[in-house]
Amino acid sequence: MKFTEFGFNPAILEGLDAMGFKDATPVQELAIPKIMAGQDVLACAQTGTGKTAAFLLPILHTLTESPSEYIDTLILEPTRELVMQVDQQLEGFSYFTPASAVAVYGGRDGHSMEMERRALKQGAQIIVATPGRLIAHIDLGYVKFDNLRHLVLDEADRMLDMGFAPDIMKIVSELPRNRQTLLFSATMPPQIRRMAKEFLRSPSEISLSVSKPAENIMQIAYQVEDEAKIPLAELLLTGKKQLQRVLIFVSTKIKVRELAERLIRRGMNAAAIHSDLEQSEREVRLLAFRNGTLPIVVATDVLARGIDIKGIDVVINFDVPGDGEDYVHRIGRTARADASGIAITFVNRKDRGRFKRIEELIGTDIRLLPLPPEVASIPSKPSNNSGGPRGPKRPFRNGPKSGDGFKKRGPDRHKPDKPK
Repeated sequence: MKFTEFGFNPAILEGLDAMGFKDATPVQELAIPKIMAGQDVLACAQTGTGKTAAFLLPILHTLTESPSEYIDTLILEPTRELVMQVDQQLEGFSYFTPASAVAVYGGRDGHSMEMERRALKQGAQIIVATPGRLIAHIDLGYVKFDNLRHLVLDEADRMLDMGFAPDIMKIVSELPRNRQTLLFSATMPPQIRRMAKEFLRSPSEISLSVSKPAENIMQIAYQVEDEAKIPLAELLLTGKKQLQRVLIFVSTKIKVRELAERLIRRGMNAAAIHSDLEQSEREVRLLAFRNGTLPIVVATDVLARGIDIKGIDVVINFDVPGDGEDYVHRIGRTARADASGIAITFVNRKDRGRFKRIEELIGTDIRLLPLPPEVASIPSKPSNNSGGPRGPKRPFRNGPKSGDGFKKRGPDRHKPDKPK
C-alpha cells in the first residue's frame, strides 16, 4: 500500500516524499486507518516494523487538519534513546507542517530542564518524554493536559519491565478521559492486557508475529563456556574489516566494559554503551555507530529495542537472552529493510535450557558451529554444582554442523535454514 492512499494532508505527503517514504509496512497499513478514524489501538509488533511512523503520521495529519494551541499529544517512551529517535523521526515527518514538538528526558544539563519548562508552559503540541522526567515537570505544577487529544504508550512492555508502571498511572491520572489512546508493545504479556483494559476504550487490536526472526538472518551459535567467550569474540572479529557495524549484547555492565577494553587492546575500533555513561557520551557513541565511524558497539539491553540503525551486519549475543522475545528483538537489529544479516549466540552450559526454549519459540534449530581450535583448548573452570572438574561436554540437541566462521553476506550466500 502506498502512503498516498491513506488520505494524508499534502504537507504530510510532502515530508514523506522528501524522506523517500513510498510503501507502508504491514503494521502501518493496519494501524494508520484505525488511528485516523479515531479508534483506540492496541498493537503488538516487533522492533523494526515501522510502528513509530504508524502512530506519528496520523497524529500529524490530525494536527495539520485541526491545529491546537495547547499540548495535543503525549508520547511516552522507556528510554532517552527512544525519545531522541522518535523526536528525530517526528522532525522529518513534520518538516512541512506547522506542528511543534519537544523531547523531554533527563541526563542533560540544567539548561535543558528550563528549555523543556518553557515548551511545556507555552503548549508545544507534541511531547515525547520519558515518564520520570515528565513527572518532574508535572510536580512543579505548570504542565496542563486539559486539551490533550492523543496518548501514545510506546514499547509498553519495556516500560513495565523497567518499573515505570506507577509513573504511567500517575501521568494518565492527569490526562483527560476523553482522548485517543494508542498502546504499542513488542510483546503482549498479561500485565499489558490489564493496562490496555484500564486505559483504552474498545480498542482495535493489531497483532503481527513477534516470535519469528526475519528469514534473511543467518542464525548460528557456539557452545562455549564463559572463560572462552572473550577470546572467541576477538577471534571472530579480528581482520573482519568488511563488517561496517557489529552490535554485541552483553548481560552486565561489568562484562560490557571488559569486552570493549579487550577488543580495543586488539586494535579494534570499539566502544561500550551502558547506563553508567553520561548521556552526552552515549549520544556521541550512538551517532558514531550510526554514521559508520564506530564499527563495533558493546552494549547492555538498553539498545535491544527501538534504536533504528540501518546496515548492522552482525549481532552477537555474548550471553543468551532472558527469553525468546528478547532474542528476536536483539537479532532484529540486523536484516532491516530486506537486507541480510548474521546473528551469533554464545551458549554456555547453564544456558542450554534457555537456548532450547528459544529454538522452540522461533520454530527453528539454530545452526551450531564447532569452536575454533584456539578457543576449544581453553580450559573451563570447575562447575559450581559439582565442585570438581567438568565432565565431557554434552552435545546440543541438533548436534554440531560444519562451518568456519562468517563473512559478510552477499545476496545469495549463507541463507538461513528454513523453519521446520
